[in-house]
Amino acid sequence: TRMADVNNASIVYVSGSKPRKRFVGPKKLSNTTTVSKVHSSRQVAHQIPEEILNDKQLQNAISQRLLVKPVLLAEFIDVFNGMVHATVALQFPEGLLMFSCIISDIIERFTEAEVIIMGDVTYGACCVDDFTARALGADMMIHYGHSCLVPVNSTSEIKMLYIFVDIKIDMLHLIETVKHNIPKNLRLALVSTIQFVAALQGVKQELSCDYNISVPQCKPLSPGEILGCTAPKLADVDTIIYIGDGRFHLEAVMIANPKVSAYRYDPYSKVFSREYYDVQLMQENRRKAISSSTINTKKIGLILGTLGRQGSSKILQNLQDRIKNLGLDYITVFLSEIFPDKLKLFQTVDLWIQVACPRLSIDWGTAFEKPLLTPYEAAVFFNAVEWQTDYPMDFYANDSLGDWTVNNSANKDGKNRYKKCIQTKDH
Repeated sequence: TRMADVNNASIVYVSGSKPRKRFVGPKKLSNTTTVSKVHSSRQVAHQIPEEILNDKQLQNAISQRLLVKPVLLAEFIDVFNGMVHATVALQFPEGLLMFSCIISDIIERFTEAEVIIMGDVTYGACCVDDFTARALGADMMIHYGHSCLVPVNSTSEIKMLYIFVDIKIDMLHLIETVKHNIPKNLRLALVSTIQFVAALQGVKQELSCDYNISVPQCKPLSPGEILGCTAPKLADVDTIIYIGDGRFHLEAVMIANPKVSAYRYDPYSKVFSREYYDVQLMQENRRKAISSSTINTKKIGLILGTLGRQGSSKILQNLQDRIKNLGLDYITVFLSEIFPDKLKLFQTVDLWIQVACPRLSIDWGTAFEKPLLTPYEAAVFFNAVEWQTDYPMDFYANDSLGDWTVNNSANKDGKNRYKKCIQTKDH
C-alpha cells in the first residue's frame, strides 16, 4: 500500500499478502439455531422447515452474489410464510440499492408477501424510516447496512430486522502497513464504520505485541464504531487509526479529539494516509454563529428533521420549553433535508436551530444566510451550558453532555431502550 500525507505527498510502498484464516469458534446463527458436537464434527440443527432449506429453486435463486447468507434468507422465507398476506418494506443505503430488486424478487417468488422497496435517500443509521414503512401498511421492515441505532423494540408498531453488511478486508496488509508506518510502543485507538468493525478485534490482537491498542466504544454503538455525529472522547491515546473509505466519520472523532493524530486506511484502495482537520477554524465559525445570534434575535425557527429518525421530538420539546421560558417567539418547521435556499424563504426568522444532523451546521453552517445552530450550540446560546474546549460529538451517546442529545438520561423513559436490540450480521 502507500502512505500519503494529505499535504506533503510522501509515499511509502508496503507489500501485502492475503490475510491468514483464523478459527474463531462456532457462531450462534439465530435464536432458533442450536449447535451440537458429534465426535469431531459439528452439526447445526435449524427449526426452518426442511422443504425450505432443501428447495432447489430457492437455492438456485440465492446462489447469486447477495447480501445475505442462504440460511438467513431461508429464515426470511419461513417467517414470511407464517405472515398471511404480509407486506415487507426493504430499505438500503445508496451503495446497496442495486441488490434491492433481486432480494425483492426472491421474497415475492417464494412467499405470499408483498415487497415495498423504499427508495428515498438513506445517509446513515439515523435514516431508518419505520414511520414511512408503517404509513405504507408494512408489517415488517428490513434495513440493510447500518447498525441498530433505532432499537427494534422502539419502532412504530412494525417488526424490525437489521442486516449488517460485514465487508471483509485484507487484514494482514493493514497490519503490515501500520507496522511499517507507525512507530512502535505508541498508544493506538482503532475505529471504523459498522461494515468494517468486525475486523478491529483481529487487528488489535495482531498489533498488541508492538503497540498499546484500544478499541474505544461510545455506547450504544458497537466497540470501535463511530458515526458522523457520535464518537468517543479518547484518553491516553497518541494516534487514531480509522478504517474506512471516506472522511465523514473520521472527522467526528478528530473533532472530539483535536490533539490526537489521525490516520485513515482505505480498505479498497489500500492507501494509508495522514489526515488533518482544522478544528480551530471550525470552532471559530461555530462560536461566531452563536454570538451573532444574540443580536436582534426576535424569532427563532426550529427545524425537526423528518428524514427517517434524524429528528428527535423530545429534543424539540426541550428547545420549545426553553424558548417559551425566555419569552421568545418561534416557529416549528418539518424538513426532510435542509438547504440554504429553502430557509431563505422564511424571511422573518432571525435564527435557526436544527434537530436533524449536527454535521449540517458544522460542515455547511457558513453557507446559510442566518445562523444555523445545533442543539448543543443552542444550549450555549441559551446559557444552559458553557462552550466546551473540545467540541462534543455525542449526539447519540448514552453518556452525553445534556438533554439536547438523543439518548441522554433526561430524555429516556426510565428503561434501557437498547436492551432488546437484536443485531443480525451477514458474513
